[in-house]
Amino acid sequence: MTVTKGSCLCGAVTFEIDGHFDRFLLCHCRRCRKDTGSAHAANLFSFSAQLTWLSGQQDVTHFRLAGTLHGKSFCRHCGSAVPTLQMDNKLLVVPAGCLDTTLGIMPEAHIFTDSRADWDRHLATLPEFAQLPGRTDE
Repeated sequence: MTVTKGSCLCGAVTFEIDGHFDRFLLCHCRRCRKDTGSAHAANLFSFSAQLTWLSGQQDVTHFRLAGTLHGKSFCRHCGSAVPTLQMDNKLLVVPAGCLDTTLGIMPEAHIFTDSRADWDRHLATLPEFAQLPGRTDE
């Protein structure tokens, strides 16, 4: 089996996932953009992998948007997104950004692109910097 490890930003919550991921999707829906504060959510999905909390399970808070299937789990200290179980605990949803292990897989699709942010176009043409541009302290 494949074991994937992850944590929150402050390190209070750590976990491992034993098993494989069925899907890796980039979701551009309005709800995912709101709860990530970004252009899209990058989530992995599994119906068979097992989640084990290594530390901080008591620090994980859950939010479900009333009247929808949209929900997320996050560290109550730093607010970082962490894995959540959905669909009556049948579906494990893992925010890709919380993983510490190299995945070895790439996202397979952009979804809900009709809801894409108007500024989320042609981003591959922007210049890239290894650090914050304009820094003079290094």
